[in-house]
Amino acid sequence: MRVGGRAEWLLEPASPEELRLAYTAALEHGSRPRILGGGANLLIEDGLHRGVVITTDRMTRVFRPGGAHTPEEDAAQRAEGEAREPVLVAWAGAGMPGLCRTARDLGLAGLAGLVGIPGHLGGGVAMNAGGRWGELWDVVESVRVLTPEGEEQVLERAECSPRYRDGGLGQRIVLGAALRLVPGKQAAIRAEMQDYLAQKSAAQPVQEHSSGCIFQNPDRELSGGLGAGQLVEQCGGKGLARGDALVSHKHGNFIVNRGGARAEDVLALIEDVRRLVADQTGIELRTEVKVWRRPDGAEERAAASR
Repeated sequence: MRVGGRAEWLLEPASPEELRLAYTAALEHGSRPRILGGGANLLIEDGLHRGVVITTDRMTRVFRPGGAHTPEEDAAQRAEGEAREPVLVAWAGAGMPGLCRTARDLGLAGLAGLVGIPGHLGGGVAMNAGGRWGELWDVVESVRVLTPEGEEQVLERAECSPRYRDGGLGQRIVLGAALRLVPGKQAAIRAEMQDYLAQKSAAQPVQEHSSGCIFQNPDRELSGGLGAGQLVEQCGGKGLARGDALVSHKHGNFIVNRGGARAEDVLALIEDVRRLVADQTGIELRTEVKVWRRPDGAEERAAASR
């Protein structure tokens, strides 16, 4: 969204082990860190955020179990009848677009439905990122996590309970994941991705600064089968604005930054839209986007609301 404040301390580990060490060091110094992935589904309140933020930006490794293999090496092995396990392992900071491309180039199908979804693998696993063509947990075989106390765990798929927009991991921090994919043809995977991207580009403001879908889709029985964006459009919410924060004319569930928006503009606009839909339909939309509030900003917010 390109809005929000600053971190007092920003730590940039380059591996899962470095993240664990950074996290436990912060705990020992009396600060429980926040973990920042790609920020694609995040709004950060304006101002200085005291304490420690750990970013996964440098934890970008993606590899095949047993060692790295190029598409050419995999093709040679297939020609010799030595098919490799269709598994990719990715660390938390691996970008979702790059991960989709890597799977495509290796001839591994299963991620095409996630093409065009921004952010990092860690956040994608934590929130079960996805859309109409599939969700990330459809292919997660196991996930490596850090507990709130700083202990590492490896959880198999059967031990987890992912659901709509929630990986079911609670307060655990994703360090990486193993993805079980399916052997396929590069050309077919590429064509599938291009088709999905074209459909997304036609319906969503993918070239503008946003935090993806702002609201979760409500219970379809309560909404008459309408999604959150359709409800916003039906209630006349498209085009509403606060400063440079605008409800997209392309999709009612996206708020875009026209260039000079602040986090306070976006957060106020979210509440405007929520009230609009509630007043007209009785449906209380729940946010899908995550919001980081400043722990020391409660009094300031209360004063601003009076």
